[in-house]
Amino acid sequence: KLLVFAGTDHDPGVYYLFDRDARKLQTFLVVRSALEGVQLATMKPVEYPARDGTPIPGYLTLPPGRDDAKGLPAIVLPHGGPESRDVWGFDWLAQFYAHQGYAVLQPNFRGSAGYGEAWFQKNGFQSWRTAIGDVLDGARWLSQSGIADPARIAVVGWSYGGYAALQAAVTEPGVFKAVVAIAPVTDLEMLKETRRRWTDYYVLGDFIGSGPHVREGSPAFNAARMQVPVLLLQGDEDRNVPIEQGRRMDDALKAASVPHEFVVYPGLDHSLSDSAARTDLLRRSDGFLRKILMP
Repeated sequence: KLLVFAGTDHDPGVYYLFDRDARKLQTFLVVRSALEGVQLATMKPVEYPARDGTPIPGYLTLPPGRDDAKGLPAIVLPHGGPESRDVWGFDWLAQFYAHQGYAVLQPNFRGSAGYGEAWFQKNGFQSWRTAIGDVLDGARWLSQSGIADPARIAVVGWSYGGYAALQAAVTEPGVFKAVVAIAPVTDLEMLKETRRRWTDYYVLGDFIGSGPHVREGSPAFNAARMQVPVLLLQGDEDRNVPIEQGRRMDDALKAASVPHEFVVYPGLDHSLSDSAARTDLLRRSDGFLRKILMP
């Protein structure tokens, strides 16, 4: 007997049970059954030029039925990791925002895994200027190609993606009009220090490295450069990125008088593995973005 999964970018998928001896295939589990009958968006592979001319691969998801839409409100959605990458397939965050009317770009910026050592560079923290530059150039491409209204582009990210969202707003304050950062890294030195009693302390220390890039690449030390509203969300039992990172950014934004909200989900982990919390995250983030991008 085999358990078989089949799904696409616009279909969350179905698990089937295949009995080889009986030559029978039957449905075992429908993934996200509540979405059956709902028109979902397609995810298209794209490339856009970075400022140095390097083609950056990624995926573009437009609102369902609007493949030729122009001048949309848009979200750049950098992935976590940084040693990760986005792939073609169903993505619940991209699908939700596309369904709400946003164009969604998921860039596999330099620092992403799966493209070779040269693409990975030192990694998304030590080579943050390149990685964040690629994220920012994604917003420019959305604008220049006519897909997005340049006055209505936001950045949303989770984990390293949340870091990238905040650091992009620090690096070039005028590109994004709003920031949503979920469980973000905000202070690289603090991130190293919180692992001191863990077995991977030296590994993480080498990964992040030492030098000027640590402070320059920490959004919490550069919050005064931010000029747009920020929404922070995090579980207080996050073991990947301790809640102290979110609190550190909250304090820095308060000190810099940057309009923001910090939402803490009690008892939840890095992935916010709870349906009610994820529903709240989606509603809050959409409401936050809608006030700024779709007034």
